[in-house]
Amino acid sequence: MDDKHYLQLAIEQAKKSVDEDGFPAGAIIVKNGQVLAEGISVGFKNNDPTGHAETSAIRAACQKVKSSDLTGAVLYESLECCNMCFSVANWAGVSKIVFACKKTPEMVNKLYYEGTTSNYLLNQSNSHKIDLVFIPDFEQAALDLVKSWEEKNNGI
Repeated sequence: MDDKHYLQLAIEQAKKSVDEDGFPAGAIIVKNGQVLAEGISVGFKNNDPTGHAETSAIRAACQKVKSSDLTGAVLYESLECCNMCFSVANWAGVSKIVFACKKTPEMVNKLYYEGTTSNYLLNQSNSHKIDLVFIPDFEQAALDLVKSWEEKNNGI
């Protein structure tokens, strides 16, 4: 299986998140070709500001492997992660992040990210570097989910 296959699974998690009244973001954690965990974004619904798809997937993966060390794992996400999720991935030792939609105001409302600090800039400052990979093949699918979520929620 390749990055595109796993990225498609992250898009499916984003659809699941919307179906469960969550934010249109999905994530999965893969290590050695095995999906360790999936995550959806239900932070708004559960009043949990840390309840993002990425943090949910990282928590579940750490529980599964009974360690907070995910060195060698890959985080696949429908949207480029916010700075909080990037930092959590860094602390967990995630080696690579693959995303379908860039974190740019032209693509996704910058308010969803609570700022404009670049993950690439953060990555340069960290001692543990994460390989950041943008694969645009599913960008439109991710954007369509965001737009449908916005329409459903009156642009909130």
